Amino acid sequence: MGFWDLGFLTFLCSNIVKPAKSHTYTISPGVRSIRADKALAIGFPEHSRSALQRAFDAGLVTRDSRPLARDATVHGGDTLAFSMPPTKPSELRPVKIPLDILYEDKHLLALNKPAGMVVHPGAATGEDTLVHALLAHCKGTLSGIGGVERPGIVHRLDRETSGVIIVAKTDAAHRALAEQFSNRTLQKEYLALVSGAPALLSGSIAKPIGRHPTQRHKMMAYDHPDHPAPPALPALSDQSDQSDQSDRSDLTDPTDNTPHAPRARDARTDWQVLEKYATLAALLRCAIHTGRTHQIRVHMKSLGHTLLGDTVYGWKPDPRIPAKSQPQRVMLHAEHLVVTHPITRKTLDLRAPLPKDFSAMIRALKAATKTATKPAQPRKPKK
Repeated sequence: MGFWDLGFLTFLCSNIVKPAKSHTYTISPGVRSIRADKALAIGFPEHSRSALQRAFDAGLVTRDSRPLARDATVHGGDTLAFSMPPTKPSELRPVKIPLDILYEDKHLLALNKPAGMVVHPGAATGEDTLVHALLAHCKGTLSGIGGVERPGIVHRLDRETSGVIIVAKTDAAHRALAEQFSNRTLQKEYLALVSGAPALLSGSIAKPIGRHPTQRHKMMAYDHPDHPAPPALPALSDQSDQSDQSDRSDLTDPTDNTPHAPRARDARTDWQVLEKYATLAALLRCAIHTGRTHQIRVHMKSLGHTLLGDTVYGWKPDPRIPAKSQPQRVMLHAEHLVVTHPITRKTLDLRAPLPKDFSAMIRALKAATKTATKPAQPRKPKK
């Protein structure tokens, strides 16, 4: 056999879809009747419902060798046979990108995502997303979502947000982790640098968040699901130009009860001041009990304390901070995540160290505060 024949044979073998393993499940005799999809979900909890639905859609669930529909009625004593449809290989190209792994086993991994990295590829992204990096790092040991072999990213972080993100390698792990996020049984804490100094040392904000009615790329806090929240007071600052409220194009009239205001979803954020930098800024620890888009950014803005670097929600450079030290991104870091391991049931306490730019921003704020509070030196009398 020639070299090219051998190479072509290797290519064919590597692209042959291996037959899926067949399973059988006999329904308990005590069950009078039940839907076929619910019966399989009970018998095989390690498979997600979407995965089982794919098996039904592909005609791979049978009773007496005849395909069953999802809503077919089955009875106690019936034996169902099924196999999972083959996973379609991802069309994305694996790219070797260094990853800061915080924890990893055969079921999942957690990493410290750098600021600037996009999680999922899109129309305007290149081959530098977290998905591309995970395809190379995990080499096929990833949870299948929607029938496509790609990283089972259970939750997301904004492009500019750094910190802990968790990825499932198996469908069973993905399903169990997703349930924890959905049921809010885990702990998520962020560190945020905000403009101004909050009057209180801690607080809780529970304002629904929905899409901005006119600027669709932004979210907005509402007093209740159907009406906008009133404009926030400006952040505490000794800068006269910081109190300018003339540009409020990002807020809607709180008295406007017209139907155009989009419906919002409940959101709650608890916050605590860790450090204040005079009236310039503050370092907060934010614990979120929901996972709304831009939740911390929107809630802090509604309190009058926009995150440093968050130009989307109205932040502007502060002249008291040197130009070279101004933030180059939203100063938000997913520092702490506590989850229950989906397989071992042990507690995973995951922490991501502060990135260099975040630490540098804190040093710059301390330096700016020290300079502003330094007493003026008396002038020497002229001779």
